[in-house]
Amino acid sequence: MFKDGSSVLYFRGQKIWEAIIQDLLPKGLGQARQALLSGCSAGGLSSFLHCDDLAKVLPNAGVKCLSDAGFFLDEKDVSLKYAMRSFYAKLVALQGVEKNLNKKCTNFFSKNPELCFFPQHALKFITPPFFILNAAYDTFQFKHILVPPSADMRGLWKRCKNNTAQCNEKQIDTLQGFRQHMLSALGSFSKNFNQWGMYINSCFAHCQSESQDTWLAGDSPRIHDVTIAKAVGNWYFNRNGTNEIDCPFPCDATCHNLIPTALVP
Repeated sequence: MFKDGSSVLYFRGQKIWEAIIQDLLPKGLGQARQALLSGCSAGGLSSFLHCDDLAKVLPNAGVKCLSDAGFFLDEKDVSLKYAMRSFYAKLVALQGVEKNLNKKCTNFFSKNPELCFFPQHALKFITPPFFILNAAYDTFQFKHILVPPSADMRGLWKRCKNNTAQCNEKQIDTLQGFRQHMLSALGSFSKNFNQWGMYINSCFAHCQSESQDTWLAGDSPRIHDVTIAKAVGNWYFNRNGTNEIDCPFPCDATCHNLIPTALVP
């Protein structure tokens, strides 16, 4: 709850989560032998935040979690400011979220508990097997973490953000650096890929599990000829470890990009 003297705001996300789980338990969830928690974008971020919670509620089930486009990076923007870190700090303070974050994580980052809102910092404290599906050049992160409006007041990135064929060499280098930072943040995670998995393709996309076109179709994105659905299935059913990392842009011709990547003749 937040009061500013003239109005009151109520934030009920945690209570809604708990109410949904309690409602599902007697309807069959409580007898589950396997459970998968997944989400896309903000829902993908929530998969990180609630994965351990679900495992505690279902101690006799094999709980696994999947995040699609939820691996939001704690990264400097092009003006060298941590715009997203500042946003998360304000969000955690406004909504009083700290008490609901992973306790091991907030104890570790006791001076900056808002860092536990970033998956790269929370990962080491998550216990159940996890699968991370993310585009290395995630369009939301491109436009709101790497180049938020506040970092590009002169609009020098406007054309590049609308069509990567309009990016100059320095801007492409910046995008490649963003990809490399994502892979570095996933470095320790990838060492556990026998139980955990990842699929990081070099696409300008955001959310690839909720559409059949990108999930499992004849022209779906592929890494080493493996579709997203195949990779997730291999991981979920313990067929083999999945650690698929794409080559840098513009090598992948299978992408379903959300912004143009070539000039229109």
